[in-house]
Order: sequence, then C-alpha cells, then structure tokens
Amino acid sequence: MNNTDWKDILGKAFNLPDDADTTAPEPVADKGDAVQQQGKQMLDIILERKGRGGKQATIITGFTCDDEALKQVASQLKRSLSVGGSARGGEILIQGDFRQRVLDQLKLMGFKARII
Repeated sequence: MNNTDWKDILGKAFNLPDDADTTAPEPVADKGDAVQQQGKQMLDIILERKGRGGKQATIITGFTCDDEALKQVASQLKRSLSVGGSARGGEILIQGDFRQRVLDQLKLMGFKARII
C-alpha cells in the first residue's frame, strides 16, 4: 500500500523541501473578486417577463464585484446550464426560466441565494 501524502507529492512536483510549509497565505478579498465573496452576500433570483418580447429571463442580482469577476461567474453558470445570457452592472441574465437550476448551481458554487 502506497503511504504517500498529497503534500509530499505536491512538494515533489514543485521541488519544495520536505520541511517546507505548503500552506499559502489567505488572499485579501477585495471588491473585484466574486470567488472571495461567496457566502458573504445574499443573491436574489428573479423571473422577468416584461420588455423581452414575451420571452422569460432569469435575473440574478446582489453581486458586489466588478464586471470581469461577474462575467466569470456568469460564464460558469451558462456552461453548466447550457443556456445563453449576459452579465453587467451587478446582474447576471440567464435566458429562460431556470430559477431552481440556477439556485442549485449557485449553492454548489458556494453562494447564498434565494428565489423571489
């Protein structure tokens, strides 16, 4: 049975000495990092029907990060749901009524969310 630890394997991969501390310092969460803000803010999931030519859109509001970080979260959501959408101004728009699936995905990603 192989008795190696993942830290030993990681140390060998990066040529670290055996007694080196492999823990990285905690990065400071700034306004621009959505990943660091996971679980610290409540996101609202809303279904919107007006002004879209009769089509439905799921809107996720409550993000306090910059647009680049928001686009990364939106991209991950759109890929996992296989739908289109956009992100800007602190909101993510997902095309169609995907409220429950968006809620499940956001919780898997570590965000607090609720359907309104």
